[in-house]
Amino acid sequence: MTDLSSRFRLDGRKALVTGASRGLGPIICEVLAAAGADIVAVARNEADLQPVCKIAAHHERKCLQLTADLAQAESVTHVARQALAEWGAIDVLVNNAGVSFPRSLIDQSVEEWDLIQAVNLRAPWLLARELAPAMIAQKRGKIINISSQTSSVALIDHGAYAASKNGLNGLTKVMTAEWAIHNIQANAICPTIVWTPMGARVWSEGDKLKPFLARMPAGRVATPEEIADVVLFLATQASDMVNGQELFVDGGYTAL
Repeated sequence: MTDLSSRFRLDGRKALVTGASRGLGPIICEVLAAAGADIVAVARNEADLQPVCKIAAHHERKCLQLTADLAQAESVTHVARQALAEWGAIDVLVNNAGVSFPRSLIDQSVEEWDLIQAVNLRAPWLLARELAPAMIAQKRGKIINISSQTSSVALIDHGAYAASKNGLNGLTKVMTAEWAIHNIQANAICPTIVWTPMGARVWSEGDKLKPFLARMPAGRVATPEEIADVVLFLATQASDMVNGQELFVDGGYTAL
């Protein structure tokens, strides 16, 4: 058995994180960098990525800033090829970027529906499609898809979002079926409400959060660090036998 601490390290690994500048993105990048990974930070605005790269530098890790519009297929494939051209194989892919436009099923527009599916579902597939061949060649890789509790539990006004996350979970399982033989692990993390700035903005309105917490065994929402720590576990050697799973980080909500 290898040294326990080394099984939770990422020294010499390269991790590409989408949605790196907001929400869960910065803390995921920080946790991975602290564990020894160099970071390919992807977001729409390069200026927003500068703080992320400062964090990586603090941990003495490299940081490559790349911009992409994940709603555009050509932009997604281009950013993946940029990363490969700059750094060769990417060891860890974290599909973190996501969008949502809360609407009832009747009020959701086709344009919003298509945008949600493009960013939340198509972009993860395209990135994995571009990066997997190099993972296969080196016989090692980790794909971590940030899904949602709404992939299992219905949430009013989130039909398009839930559909995209259900699709992402299914995609994760097929990635496992096709690539596990090459020592590639693909898993989906399904968080409950996370107290990011966006989460706080949405759920701080009035008593909106109270009914949710009333049936939450843990009695609280998640912190960004709690999700990032699960990302770290799935990115390391310690999780090599965890594959094709939907990991609900939800304080027990879906257990009831």
